[in-house]
Amino acid sequence: MKKNSEAKRVAKRMSRDKSAKFIELATSRVNRTLKELALVGNLSNRSNYQYTDDQAKKIIRALQVGLEQVKLRFASGGTLNQSNFEL
Repeated sequence: MKKNSEAKRVAKRMSRDKSAKFIELATSRVNRTLKELALVGNLSNRSNYQYTDDQAKKIIRALQVGLEQVKLRFASGGTLNQSNFEL
């Protein structure tokens, strides 16, 4: 009986540790991503940069695909291949 209750305590602690780690990493990574997205958004300033509509569409599409991959990973709990972006 003691072994069973000890195993439950260990499992509960490990679950809390994983949850705390998830919260810590998710907070950090999402905030970092939001800052990076704002920097990508800064590229839209035509007084500082010159770009074509096709280039802008390609950037937006790459970001949409990346977000869709994240959604799929959370929905399935699995992994997907990541690709690198190039204009």
